[in-house]
Amino acid sequence: MDPTLTGPSPTFRIHEPTSGETPVVVEVPHAGLDVTPPVLANLIAPARSLAADADLYVDDLYTDAPQEGATLLVSRVSRYVCDLNRAEGDVDPRAAAGVSPRSSTHGVVWVATTEGLPALARPLHAHELQARLDEVYRPYHRALRCLLDRKRERFGFVILLCAHSMPSRNKGEGRGRHARADIVPGSRGRTTACAAVVDCPDVLAREFAWSVAHDDPYRGGFTTAHYGKPAGSTHAVQLELSRSLYMDERTFDKLPGKFGRVRDYCRTLVARLGKIVPASG
Repeated sequence: MDPTLTGPSPTFRIHEPTSGETPVVVEVPHAGLDVTPPVLANLIAPARSLAADADLYVDDLYTDAPQEGATLLVSRVSRYVCDLNRAEGDVDPRAAAGVSPRSSTHGVVWVATTEGLPALARPLHAHELQARLDEVYRPYHRALRCLLDRKRERFGFVILLCAHSMPSRNKGEGRGRHARADIVPGSRGRTTACAAVVDCPDVLAREFAWSVAHDDPYRGGFTTAHYGKPAGSTHAVQLELSRSLYMDERTFDKLPGKFGRVRDYCRTLVARLGKIVPASG
């Protein structure tokens, strides 16, 4: 077994299946809130932004995934430390000194909050950036690759569900703040997974009487695009859940009654994905 998976990690948790294993891996990269002291010393984003820009409670929503045979990978670290859904080289020159322009604002290290407020007191030194990559980013993706390889070796294919949440409205002002769909499956124009995997969250959402918009406004980030290779028997889909379905976006409180229903959706989705046998598999 890969040494990445032989012991606990301070930056992520792996929850193995507790019943019959399926080819499904659920990864939750943005629910964590942990910030290390060295990072905190240079972080000037408001405390509220750490919660507002996290995918709060998504790890709780998928807590039943192992009971449905899936492996659950959850980051414990705030995306203000390191954004695990970005490419390693996606670094804004304002985030770290001496890098080539590759991103604007929201790369692997965020320069500003979603609301446009500055997040860093100063650009990182090269060794500080490397420390974040070595301690957070690379171990997480090594673990994810190992899980995908293990499932693919056992089942002949693997299904990766990239679990996220999103604000219920876009960033416009006034009349420009349009409501988003309840769920957004992202598959880069249906290229990162077979049709059965891409359509599964859609079909189930309509059973729950929720609205769906594929790839709008999120087409799937780095993880979905990087690992989602149907021809190579890895099927990946990103799923954004509107936060208004399960939490008060102003107070960050879970919504009694509604939270349990969304958790039921997530559990059922994982169970259904586990029954899919892609044609390429």
